[in-house]
Amino acid sequence: MRIGSRGSKLALWQAHHIADRLRAAGHEVTIEIVRTLGDAMQHVPFAQVGDAGRDGKGMFTKEIEEALLAERIDLAVHSLKDLPVELASPFAIAAIPERVDPRDAFVSVNYESFASLPHGARIGTSSLRRQAQLRAERPDVQCLEFRGNVDTRLRKLVEGQVDAIILASAGLERLGLTQYRRECFSPLVLCPAAGQGALAIEARAGDEPILAALAFLNHEPTRYAVTAERAALAALGGGCQVPIGIHCLPADEAYSVAAAVAATDGSEVLRLAMNRQSGDPLDLGRKIAGRLLDQGARHLLDMVASAPGVGPGAAAP
Repeated sequence: MRIGSRGSKLALWQAHHIADRLRAAGHEVTIEIVRTLGDAMQHVPFAQVGDAGRDGKGMFTKEIEEALLAERIDLAVHSLKDLPVELASPFAIAAIPERVDPRDAFVSVNYESFASLPHGARIGTSSLRRQAQLRAERPDVQCLEFRGNVDTRLRKLVEGQVDAIILASAGLERLGLTQYRRECFSPLVLCPAAGQGALAIEARAGDEPILAALAFLNHEPTRYAVTAERAALAALGGGCQVPIGIHCLPADEAYSVAAAVAATDGSEVLRLAMNRQSGDPLDLGRKIAGRLLDQGARHLLDMVASAPGVGPGAAAP
């Protein structure tokens, strides 16, 4: 089997993790590095990446899917939150392994918590979702454009370019870079991106031998949760460029849901918390979106879409 992966340390960790599980199941595996637009433009603000014609969709996946379609690779390992909510018809999510910590982490050299930051502190994050919810809690903080791989962002933090950064806790754990992780935010304060902390194994939709070989990697409770999250995101008409957070947590026979839609400046945040018995995850996702829309989420999303430099492509999850 040939696995396609981006070349970042985190992407390669993920690819090797899946490769090891496949080898343990008796498969021969190689890893092919595929350079994506998001990698090539990692030092460019997201709004300019959108101007390059991708509109924030498939920034980290399109070139990998092209390799998959051309049969240069047999499967791809993605961070699920990087995948567009609707896949093109030639592709399928063959498996979603068990998710690790989905929360966002507060990372700082000098400060022990978000609350302890001084007035006017500088926080590095390019994500509108994170910026909006942080500003709702602390209108005084400055959110600065901060791109690059995890190790690049940590280096900038240590150099003192900002007082803190916000990163996915899962990535820090996978890379063993938790030294400056001070706390993880409750999803009721900083709601994660749909699919955060989960991996997606993508394959060609009609490649039955590969799909069958990958099936053992699937973790059904995780798949249910992220399917509901992505269905809600799709129903809201959002992607990684808008300030929407959705988190579905398995709990016994039920699922606990937290969701948020925010104005980009943090002046207004609509939040949802609910519990739901197991059922159709797509139906759950649509119900999450419907309740947020009933609260007025469409007005906030329309404001985001019309804001200069904040439309499609402006920020990652």
